[in-house]
This record gives sequence, C-alpha cells and structure tokens, in this order.
Amino acid sequence: MTKTTAQSVSEQEQLTEIRNQIDAIDQQIQQLIGERAACAHKVAEIKTQGGKVDAVFYRPEREAQVLRAVKERNDSLLPDKEMAKLFREIMSTCLALEQPISVAYLGPEGSYSHSSVIKQFGTAAHPVAVSSIEEVFSVVEKGEVNYGIVPVENSTEGEVKATQDELLKSSLKVSGELELAVDHCLLSHATSSDKVSKVLAHQQALGQCREWLKNNLPWAELEAVSSNAAAAKIAQEDPSVAAIASEQAADLYQLPILEYHISDSKANTTRFWVLGREDVEPSGEDKTALVLSIKNEAGALLKILDAFAKRHINMTRIISRPSKSKNWDYVFFIDLIGHQHDENLKEALQEVVEQAAFVKILGSFPISPL
Repeated sequence: MTKTTAQSVSEQEQLTEIRNQIDAIDQQIQQLIGERAACAHKVAEIKTQGGKVDAVFYRPEREAQVLRAVKERNDSLLPDKEMAKLFREIMSTCLALEQPISVAYLGPEGSYSHSSVIKQFGTAAHPVAVSSIEEVFSVVEKGEVNYGIVPVENSTEGEVKATQDELLKSSLKVSGELELAVDHCLLSHATSSDKVSKVLAHQQALGQCREWLKNNLPWAELEAVSSNAAAAKIAQEDPSVAAIASEQAADLYQLPILEYHISDSKANTTRFWVLGREDVEPSGEDKTALVLSIKNEAGALLKILDAFAKRHINMTRIISRPSKSKNWDYVFFIDLIGHQHDENLKEALQEVVEQAAFVKILGSFPISPL
C-alpha cells in the first residue's frame, strides 16, 4: 500500500467515525424534539380541559424568555442568533400541535410583511395575505385570524402613517415587535435596465431607493402600488416594467434580478409590530407603547416627559403627528423601556394620565430576542 493510499484510508476512517457520531447525535436530537412536542401537546390538553374554547396558546413573553435563555447558554460554534432561529422553528412546530396560528399581513405573498410573519412565528404558522394595513387590523379584531403584523416605521423613511391611523382607532394590543433588514432588488423580464420604462413599488420602497433610481434610471416613470409583491406580480406580465422587491419575491414570481442592493441606505431596516387581542404579561425585558395628546398650556409636554425622566425611564421613541380631529392639534406616539405593570412605569403612567388631555396604552410587549 502506498503512502497516499494509506493516508486516504486513514482519512476515510476518520470521516466514517465522525459521520457515525453525527448519526447518533441526530437520533438524540430527534428523540428530544419528539419529547418536546409531547410536552406541547400536554400543554394544549391542560389549557382545553373542561371544554374551554377561549384558551390562549401563543404567549409572546414565554417565547421571548425561552429564546433569550437559548442565546445566553449558547457556547457552540453557531452564532447566538442562528441558534435562536433553530429554536424558533422548533417552537413554531410544537405550537402548531397546540393550535395552528394564523397571522394576517399586508400581501400578497412575497412581501417584506410576509417575511416578518415567518421571522416572528416560524414556518409552521399560517400567513394570511390581505390587501391593506387597515384590513390587517379588521380581520384580527373580528377574530378571523389569531394575530396580525404591520409595519410601524422604516429606518430611512420614518413612520408608516396608515399603521398610526389604525392604532389610534383600534382596540387591539401591540403584543410583539421585530426588526427586518430590507434589501431591495430591481426585478424585471427586461433584458437590461435601459429597457425599463416604469418602476413600481410601495411608496416606502420608492422613497428608500430614491437616489439610486435618480442616478441609474432617471428616465423611468415611478408609480406607487399597494405593496412590493403586488409590483412584482405586475412586472411578471410586462417586460417594460420593473419592480422593487426582495430576492424572495424574485423566486416566488420567477422574475430575473437586474440589480441587487439598490437601497440608498445599506442599513435599511423596517420595524414591525404584532397585533393581538390579549394583554401580554411581563417577560423581564419589555417595552410599552402609548399615544397621547397634551393640554394646550405652557410646559404641557415638559410635564409629560418629566414623569418618565425623574424615574429614569428610558424613552426610545417619540413621534408627533396631526391628530386629524382638530387643526394644529397633535398626538405623540411614545415607546418606553419597561412593562406597564412594572411599579415604576405604572406610577409614571398614572401621572401622565393626570397631565395629558388624552392617553391610550397601545400595549406592553417583549423586546425581540431575534
């Protein structure tokens, strides 16, 4: 036997040994996942015993705690976020044994809102595409789906006004949040960019690619449509039209990608909120969202902000916009660190109620671990 042949045999023996170890580990993983699924099934039996039909199976605070623990104890070669994503899928599949979760989002399939459903609830959830943000709120309120997901703001284009309008009117609770990196592509059946005469996208996406479009397609007509996925569907039929959408949409609608990464900001990110009908219990790391209007008097806003500042409550966001009920009257959307049941924040909110003209708590929810 030559030296090379001996080395080859030795290598093969090492690989065989490692593959045998992998097979044994896979068997253990499979058995443990089966045991976890059995526990999930027992949870469902406990929650529905006695014929109970209004049991709540999806607990955002519990899932956040589990995923945080996964990241904290992770000492493997896998990054924390990748390990958490694996557990997200296991949890999604086990939850489906308790109750299949339906989630409304701004469709059609292939939109960034669709991607946000998968990121938050996993692939075992049932995404339900609707035609508008208003309809997302409507179908959740009517109980036609369990939850909804809506975009709240984008890192370059700011707040989503349709979502803000509905939050003011709706009785739904904000029960979760997530951030989704937005990586826009130019999709078309055109043979090259210079053959494109019109670009379609959601208004926010057109704004996020404004400079790129001006520099690379200055001749093209820009038209806003209901979603980027809707733009892709139209581009399927007309080779003179290009859509701004994701790689997922390109695969789904069988559209060639003419250009990758066309966002003006490479850190382009959209924040989404989960909408539900139930309050969420504290998870240990939470946010509270509210909307308020102030009295028409000197120092009114300062008094509101002081209620949080003197208690060292961190305010992560404040946005003002017209109330639409009275000229030159404004409401303020505010995000705070903490849960509304935390004693410190509870005291602050009581003080704010006394100082403000109007206050509505939109919800308390876990800070996303993903």
